[in-house]
Amino acid sequence: MRCSVIILLLALLSLNKFCESTSSCKAWLVQSIPTDMPHLSHVPGVLSTGDVLRWMAANSTRRLDVIAQYWQLLASPDDPRSGDYGYSQDQMHKFGVHQGAAVYQALDDAADRNVNIRLLSHSGVYQTFTLEPSKLASGRPNVMNVTLLLKDWWGSGIVHAKVWISDNRDVYIGSANNDWKSLTQVKEVGIYLADCPGIAKKVEVYFNNLWTLASLNSSAYTKTVMDQQWQVERKVPCWSHFIQPRDRCKSPLPQYVKTPHVAGYPILSDPYMFEASIQTPGSNYSTKLPQVNYLSFAPPELSFGSYQSDEQAWIDTIKSVGTRETVRINTMDWLGQSQFTDQTIFWSSLSSAISEVVFSKHATVKILVAYWAHFINSTDEYLKYLLYTNNLCSSSKYNKCSGKVEIKYYVVPGFNNTGPAIQGGNSTENIYPDFTRVNHGKYVVSNERAHIGTSNLVWDYFYVTAGVSFGTYNTAVVSQLREIFNADWNSPYAVPIQELERAYISSFK
Repeated sequence: MRCSVIILLLALLSLNKFCESTSSCKAWLVQSIPTDMPHLSHVPGVLSTGDVLRWMAANSTRRLDVIAQYWQLLASPDDPRSGDYGYSQDQMHKFGVHQGAAVYQALDDAADRNVNIRLLSHSGVYQTFTLEPSKLASGRPNVMNVTLLLKDWWGSGIVHAKVWISDNRDVYIGSANNDWKSLTQVKEVGIYLADCPGIAKKVEVYFNNLWTLASLNSSAYTKTVMDQQWQVERKVPCWSHFIQPRDRCKSPLPQYVKTPHVAGYPILSDPYMFEASIQTPGSNYSTKLPQVNYLSFAPPELSFGSYQSDEQAWIDTIKSVGTRETVRINTMDWLGQSQFTDQTIFWSSLSSAISEVVFSKHATVKILVAYWAHFINSTDEYLKYLLYTNNLCSSSKYNKCSGKVEIKYYVVPGFNNTGPAIQGGNSTENIYPDFTRVNHGKYVVSNERAHIGTSNLVWDYFYVTAGVSFGTYNTAVVSQLREIFNADWNSPYAVPIQELERAYISSFK
């Protein structure tokens, strides 16, 4: 009897501890809004990316893990190799360069406080893009810095995730790079989860999988196979589901998906989701009621447990739209194929899901795609191909279809005057630094479900590139993310694809 009472008390203590750890979990949506956009309505309660990243670094007490594509928090207006070159101090201040410097300083201070810091980045774009993490780690045993080339493992691809994890409790997932321009000159969207150790622990598993890859000899763990799903020959890790089960190796990763009889991307009928009470102080619809959430990952070989793939999460969010309701998609790049592979791969997964809900649910699908200085030329053709769904919807008397696809390009003023201010000793007449003035967010939201990620909507980002997403049925997050989309969609910066002509673009400044 006494043992039973003790066991019961221990169980209650564990339950109380669990309730305490989950009841304080909070979430805020996070944005970066470029300067000089006076006609964009701001959504109340949404935090600034720069403030959140600086806060996370400044308040870390034990551990800080960061996944970044590249680093450029400190501007380089005096470096001829930089897209910042030639701009004056006054111009740089107006651009908001101090926000990046503040984040870097907060990281530097955290390192001085002896916080254990792990920095994981892509390498191979520009040499200067790894200088900052190298400097933070120099002479500090508490700071570890590694670079990872996914091309060695998949034949192409990069570390593209943008993730911060502080003290095993706080997490940022979103589209913002570790770049001062991502804080003030690029439009970004993410989510900040505070006091959420359960979620942080799950994201850490993915971080550890990437960290393990960086320490391994890829040549001992990769194979070139015929990918039957995409009908191409390509390099993959030897534990990949694109390899026949009998030929797979044992994965060296701490955790990974174990599905023995699948050749290809495991599509899970019941992917892992978790209920959590997440308060949303920035929203009027905050609730303490537990609601369903999930995480998704790319590429498939880095996923684990029964988490859904990032591609499946995008598709399922699109299909979560209700009958005659609206699903909203925001992305920088859209391409119905691969972009960086040697052999082109046709990719219709998202397009098919969109057409399906237009036909079966009479849904409206609104898509916002960035138009900027580094726009992918084939995008226009693929979007018009998607618009043809409207013709098919109304093409036959048998089609009782009233859904539709609406597409707009998002045009940030000044996008066509970006680059260094001086080149070859001469003025370029550019008015903003390079790789700025673009809508860079990646998310999809229906009336039921929100999905916030790091991946562009191109095949490569789901199959050979590192990406992380957070998704939720939390009514407050869903509602506020719709507000962010609607503010962009209804602004003068969103231009219907049918109206976007070269003459118009050249005059939009």
